[in-house]
Amino acid sequence: MNNKVRKAVIPCAGLGTRFLPATKAMAKEMLPIVDIPTLQYQIKEAVDAGIEEVILIISNNKEEIKKHFQRDIDYENYLYEKGKYEEAKLIKDISTMAKITYVVQEEQKGLGHAILCAKEAVGDEPFVVILGDDLIINENGKNVSSQMIDIYDKYHCSVIGCQNVEPSQVNKYGIMALKNKMENRIGYLLDMVEKPKLEDAPSTLACLGRYLLTSDIFAILENTKPGKGGEIQLTDAIKILAKDKDVIVYDFVGNRYDIGDKFGYVKAVIDFSLKRDDMKDKVLNHIKNVLSDNKD
Repeated sequence: MNNKVRKAVIPCAGLGTRFLPATKAMAKEMLPIVDIPTLQYQIKEAVDAGIEEVILIISNNKEEIKKHFQRDIDYENYLYEKGKYEEAKLIKDISTMAKITYVVQEEQKGLGHAILCAKEAVGDEPFVVILGDDLIINENGKNVSSQMIDIYDKYHCSVIGCQNVEPSQVNKYGIMALKNKMENRIGYLLDMVEKPKLEDAPSTLACLGRYLLTSDIFAILENTKPGKGGEIQLTDAIKILAKDKDVIVYDFVGNRYDIGDKFGYVKAVIDFSLKRDDMKDKVLNHIKNVLSDNKD
């Protein structure tokens, strides 16, 4: 087994029904945070963490993802001819930012099935999983994938990225039950309860779209029976893995945006705009004007 974390898997085959009608003809992963697709931010997270290959699990109707990340020399030349050198470099850099491998998920059978589709591309190696609905930013230190790779390098076992959520929100997430009290942001998984009622939740520590998994997960997924909705659930496979091997629950550092939710997406667009020198003053003034116009 290769113990170095070199690969990341990003499932991108979902239909994005929560963002219809925009996602009727556009992959939800390509919805932009101002002018950068969310998927590009997540690939950059992987690259900045030292990942050498990003494996995108796509469906047959998501050719726009491939188009965005492939080289377009004609467009580059057009931009050069127009004197738009910065823009030409920008689109070239997108095509060279990472080695990207595409794997087609023929049927939508759940997150566990999407991860299983990556088995051949991943091989016998640990790998990061980045879920597209979770955009996580840590401006003052290592990004979340880097943090989890550091945990793996020390303990050599699977890691689940989590944070505490408001008690009223536990019914939206997979909630962790731990074998021990958290120390230095680390605990060990006993069980995961999927979207529990508050009275049934073992904690408020929720899985938030980042995993670092050993290749043991593939054999388990191959034998995991479909669960809720007839889908193969990654949660079910991780619970089986935790019965025989340590699985670390890591309370990562970072600000998370739920961009699978419309309000979470709008929050991300506003916050990212306010961090850009070319936009922050205009956006801030607009917000002030809106607030002024809506005073009672």
